[in-house]
Amino acid sequence: MIKNEYIIEKSNLLNEIRGNNMSLQEMRFFSIYLARINARKVSTRRVSFPLSDFQKIMGFGRLNIKQLKASTNSLLCKVVNVPNADGGYTGFTIFKRVRVFKDDSEKWCIEIDASDDALPLLFNLKNNYFTYELWNVLRLKSANQLRIYELLKQHEFQGKFEISVKELREYLYISPDQYSKMERFKARVLDSCQKALEENTNIRYTYECGKIGNHGKWLTIIFHIYKNTKYKDPMELQEFIDSQPLPQPQSPPQPTVPTTENVPDEKPQPTERRSALQPYLSGKFEKDISPEERKILCEMLSYKVPAESERTPQLLEKRLKLLYNHMLISSKEPIHNAVSYLKGVIINISPEKLPSVSVRNKKESDFNEDMYDIFVNDFEMIKREIP
Repeated sequence: MIKNEYIIEKSNLLNEIRGNNMSLQEMRFFSIYLARINARKVSTRRVSFPLSDFQKIMGFGRLNIKQLKASTNSLLCKVVNVPNADGGYTGFTIFKRVRVFKDDSEKWCIEIDASDDALPLLFNLKNNYFTYELWNVLRLKSANQLRIYELLKQHEFQGKFEISVKELREYLYISPDQYSKMERFKARVLDSCQKALEENTNIRYTYECGKIGNHGKWLTIIFHIYKNTKYKDPMELQEFIDSQPLPQPQSPPQPTVPTTENVPDEKPQPTERRSALQPYLSGKFEKDISPEERKILCEMLSYKVPAESERTPQLLEKRLKLLYNHMLISSKEPIHNAVSYLKGVIINISPEKLPSVSVRNKKESDFNEDMYDIFVNDFEMIKREIP
């Protein structure tokens, strides 16, 4: 069990590297990995988890082998490009190996090992690194919140930190056409993260405009960083894991069909076409998925959309709604948690299989069901039960 005093030591260089595009779940898992190693002993580079814990950390619903492979393959593909003194760079992956196995007590486990090239960024850091306690990131609900926390934690000792708007957007992986107006960027990113950090972490911040360009355009942002004591009670890792939604159970057994001997002779009533999801979900997108959950799912979906011009909040939410609609129509088994189900869909879907939202005069409920066969109710299940 992870205790509150578990400390993460993170290299400034690793924290400043752009381009690995980690989702919230992957960033949180990486923080947990850093908390589990002893940063002064390279021999602790391999970290193992019960597979059921990994399942909840990564936000899976019912676990299947394809989903598991897609998730671990994504972790193994996270590349960092470290600048060289001559102006070039060296690229390598953070992790080199994942192993899923049964331990001595026949429990399924997962083990992950850092790549050899990444070791200098993870172990025996002499300077230019910062520390924080794991509990600070467990309650954060978006990748933006976690990234801003780590960015400000790195500069906490200065008390004040100035960064260009362009650099901040790159650090947060926000495309140029997303939140392009500063008021929108402030409301959806800066103000939202400010509230989340004050509620859940040991720092808080205010911000102001720094340098101003033509027509009053914000060129830089100045963050003022303060210690925070009004956060919620620290959460231990096991408490976080236990608080995650339970995996979806198998379909409940169908009731026995009555025979004609005990059924009154009456006219058969027309059968109402009901989704297999009922009565677990309402069948309404806005009711089953909260605004905050939609934001998280859209952020996951944005990494799958190849064209930057199609990563606007409106188009991402429309795609998400199409996936939700298909879930209502095509699911063959009851769904208890729409968010967990859609997370699994997004993790597994290939970019070329994303529903198109560019066709004009097309209703939001219209889609090609055939394109989803690759991921909806067509997973090869692990043959043995995984706890």
